[in-house]
Amino acid sequence: MNFLAHGWLARGGSDDFLYGNLIADGVKGADLSAWNAEQTAGIRHHRRVDAFVDSHPVVTGVLARAPRRQRRYAGIALDLVWDHFTARTLASDERCRLTDRCYRILAGRPAPARLATMMPILVEQDWLNRYADFGFTCRAIAGIGRRLSGPNRLAELVPWLEEDYERLAREFEWLWPAVNDALEVAPPKGPVTGP
Repeated sequence: MNFLAHGWLARGGSDDFLYGNLIADGVKGADLSAWNAEQTAGIRHHRRVDAFVDSHPVVTGVLARAPRRQRRYAGIALDLVWDHFTARTLASDERCRLTDRCYRILAGRPAPARLATMMPILVEQDWLNRYADFGFTCRAIAGIGRRLSGPNRLAELVPWLEEDYERLAREFEWLWPAVNDALEVAPPKGPVTGP
């Protein structure tokens, strides 16, 4: 899962919790003392989601059939593909409310160094909504590959992703409810009342 899916799964938490989920890929190691308690909880939640998704039978099956030469990079591509399907699954108004909140949070806080240059571009170019366009998602996958050393194995995966699109869509229909059931932090139902 990538930014949009992580945002959706964390949307019921505080802004700090959501922020921790959104920037977690830029935070390395076990020492989270630089982050407040809610941000730390968000980073840990993101890591639990990643571990759940990476070990899910749907994902292990997709990775097993990925082209052998690019298999090592297929997990990176799948994270963005899952965001594509998330964007297409969410109702437009739900997605817009979520992306507006994510962009507000990201625009108002510095991202960790590993994400610092990317986050303003993500917000400015509206990546979270644009993931609904598979062509955009594939260009984003290839773009990540350009930042890695050596041949662009991610760009080499794009034809396979395009050919396997319908099967990936069906597999997402199994994966998405499972991850939501296990790890969604949904907003409270009904009107919010005071004490």
